Amino acid sequence: MKARTLIGILSIFILASCSEFQKAQKSTDLDYKYNKAVEYYNNEKYNNAYTLFDELVTLFRGTNKAADAYYYLAMTNYQLGDYILGAYHFKNFAKTFPKSEKAEECSFMVGFCYYLESPTYSLDQTYTYKAINELQLFVNTHPQSEHLQDCNTYIREMRKKLEKKSYEIAYQYYHTGYYQAAVVAFNNTLNDFPDTQYHEEILFTRLLSAYELAKNSIESKKLQRFIESKTAYNEFIGYYPESKDAKEAVQMYVKIQDHIHNLQQQS
Repeated sequence: MKARTLIGILSIFILASCSEFQKAQKSTDLDYKYNKAVEYYNNEKYNNAYTLFDELVTLFRGTNKAADAYYYLAMTNYQLGDYILGAYHFKNFAKTFPKSEKAEECSFMVGFCYYLESPTYSLDQTYTYKAINELQLFVNTHPQSEHLQDCNTYIREMRKKLEKKSYEIAYQYYHTGYYQAAVVAFNNTLNDFPDTQYHEEILFTRLLSAYELAKNSIESKKLQRFIESKTAYNEFIGYYPESKDAKEAVQMYVKIQDHIHNLQQQS
């Protein structure tokens, strides 16, 4: 009996809630509709809030409430986890209402939404690049913002992700025997991330790649490529003479010198 009573009470409550939302949705009283939308938002009923704010953005166009309705629409997308649409609305808000007191926050939220959408390093990094670009733009245009430290933290975090992806791609080329692609990819990583935490590993594996590329080249290209592998050795040993891989590198250098000597003798 108690269970039936509880179910009955819940049913009445749900029906009343639905009826209340439908009333707000159908109402022509825009202030009432707006206040209900804000109430739904504050009570974390974001789906209901989104439906009403989506209507109000159009209905309030050209009025002094247009900015408030649009801000809530963007925030509702964010709260629902729709970060891509949220980023779009935050960016549009900042462009449409540049003098609003919420324009700075919305400019920050563009990059933050893309940051939240940024996936693990092994996946496509389109949104990581978008996040870095938007956050850097915010830093440049709002140098006194309270969000500055957060922006720099997020940018560093995402650059580490891109750095790891770049290194892993280059290493995969080496591991699968695409030595020329590996050399190019390692060079790209060094150019893009000169302070990379993988610096020693990159220089050594680039040396391995360059040596294997030279060995497997056609005769007409071998001499030049062994000379390039010698350059790779010099750079590695110059930076890391005490490396755990130094002994192997020296052994490789001896072979490189022999190849160069023999090829020069033949020419």
